[in-house]
Amino acid sequence: MSPSTDHRGGSSAVPSAPLAALSAVVLAAGKGTRMNSDLPKVVHQAHGQPMVRWVVDACRAAGAEPVVLVVGHRAEDVKRVFAGDDSDLAWALQLAQRGTGHAVAQAESAMLAAERAGAIDCLVLYGDGPLIRLATLLTLVERHRASGAAATLATAVIDDPTGYGRILRDSAGRFLAIREQKDASEVERAIREINPGYYCFRIADLFSALRRVDSANASGEIYLTDVFEILLREGRHIEVVAAVPPEDVLSVNTPEQLGTVSGILERRDATTSASNSPATFRAGSVHP
Repeated sequence: MSPSTDHRGGSSAVPSAPLAALSAVVLAAGKGTRMNSDLPKVVHQAHGQPMVRWVVDACRAAGAEPVVLVVGHRAEDVKRVFAGDDSDLAWALQLAQRGTGHAVAQAESAMLAAERAGAIDCLVLYGDGPLIRLATLLTLVERHRASGAAATLATAVIDDPTGYGRILRDSAGRFLAIREQKDASEVERAIREINPGYYCFRIADLFSALRRVDSANASGEIYLTDVFEILLREGRHIEVVAAVPPEDVLSVNTPEQLGTVSGILERRDATTSASNSPATFRAGSVHP
């Protein structure tokens, strides 16, 4: 078996039940400077509820416990979103924003405690991605476990990949690395397969690799995405799942994008209601 495997579609059934031995980290420390507000970006409302709640409730529906939220700017505002509904949550504080890898590292203590309590794998997601679907998370974790991967990521192919990390592959189509926009060459920037930020890791492998990530890149930050290349160099198995529809990729950085995302969520609810199919595991907050 090669260290990296790519699944592009197929007929594998998507699991429908919550998964055991699963935890999650949700990154929610961003300031959101382009939102024209001093509020943390993730507390801005998308279709009637804070963006971060869409993400946390999707993790919950997938069976993740605990869900560790990494907070920073105005952390109490994020905590208030879950007031009275936080028994399965834990909190980690990122005082200085030094990159996504640095953010996840702040959750190490909580994640290792979860591992001692029986968790094996953890999802890592961004709190400003409310379009996440439960089915995507279930597929991601199922493929991760079935393949015996140390780390698994979902990818998408979109028309305009500007701003997203590009998926690099070798001549045989095998995964090599994720190249962030600022570090990508002109050739790499033309790649349309991107990293939307849906990950599943074995907890021990994640933090073992993360301790070796440096900040030698164009942003001077500690990238979570470097973990995949580190594990691959060690001969560990990386699974890549083409599981994210292009519509689901959009995260929110501006009020205009927030309006677009809210419209997508509203249309999903309307479609679900029209088909009379169950849409939620937690009322009003998880799409299948």
